[in-house]
Amino acid sequence: MRVGIDELYPPQRLVAAQRAIAAAGLDALLLSPGSDLRYLTGYDAHAGERLTLLVLPAEGEPTLIVPTLERPAAEASPAPATGVRIVDHTDGSDPYPLVTAALDGALDAVGLADRMWAEQVLALRAVLPGARQRLASEVLRELRIVKSPAEIAALAEAGAAIDAVHERMGEWLRPGRTEVEVAADIAAAIRAAGHVTVDFVIVAAGPNGASPHHGTSDRPIGVGEPVVVDIGGTMPSGYRSDCTRTYVAGGPAPAEFVDYYAVLRDAQHAAVAAVRPGVTAEAVDAAAREPIAAAGYGAAFLHRTGHGIGLDGHEEPYVVAGNDRPLVAGMAFSVEPGIYLAGRHGARIEDIVVCTTDGVRRLNTTTTELIEL
Repeated sequence: MRVGIDELYPPQRLVAAQRAIAAAGLDALLLSPGSDLRYLTGYDAHAGERLTLLVLPAEGEPTLIVPTLERPAAEASPAPATGVRIVDHTDGSDPYPLVTAALDGALDAVGLADRMWAEQVLALRAVLPGARQRLASEVLRELRIVKSPAEIAALAEAGAAIDAVHERMGEWLRPGRTEVEVAADIAAAIRAAGHVTVDFVIVAAGPNGASPHHGTSDRPIGVGEPVVVDIGGTMPSGYRSDCTRTYVAGGPAPAEFVDYYAVLRDAQHAAVAAVRPGVTAEAVDAAAREPIAAAGYGAAFLHRTGHGIGLDGHEEPYVVAGNDRPLVAGMAFSVEPGIYLAGRHGARIEDIVVCTTDGVRRLNTTTTELIEL
């Protein structure tokens, strides 16, 4: 069942954010289009040369500044129900006085959206010359890193949708077809499964599978070649899917591949099983890395074990050596070890999981066994 938008974007988020702004020693957050703005208001704003900005003071009324031509979209979004005031600016007018009007008094420091365009950063520096600029993630990171039950339900919906695409892989992945041809079919299926956008489609056959972020090519898939398929999209809720499975096309896989795939599968299962409250992110990474290294493939595991997921495809927490942050219930992230043998082939298995109060929940439930199509 689809999660209600009002559940995903409750007014309490703005209240919690205002408390966090004050606690961080900031006077306000200034958020341009992106996942932070959507997280707080539900408005999936268009990023363009016309200024869209959420002005969220530590105290007082939040204001959403939008171009006049985009006001209908802002008013149709969940933003008004969260308690924000919407003001607009016409083409040819200067929108930045609206920012200062939405803020009361002298400012010491403001938090800017981490990925705000430089021209907006500089314009805000000019109209707020006394305010030091810091990153909004100093405040919002701690709010976003633990998902609410509604967010977890939205991620589960996304996981089920991408699982449905993997379950159809036998319809498209055949020897003789190119990676690009297979990817086109997959992209159409991602949309048909309920996603509003296709975020990425990796179809990496044979030696291309040894490059974790290969993408696609015009290379035909060979008989018996391993094929890494990593796919994901965004649901109407704004929450994302991301799942990788490795297949063998049209014949038996090379013996060497079968052997290390078994190592990889055991390592991925061990890492998923390690997830529980109090365990550090780097301990989950180690649970995946140690059996792969013990089998002699340590140097072939080229990347971190996982990344958080939500309104962004990659967000905190990052499951990587050096991150000693303990997991808590509600954190959602990927577990995706891989083994990559340059010039030959590679494999990756990826599930999105959620840390629960007593362990872990997999949001991707298709088999992790090696599938020969």
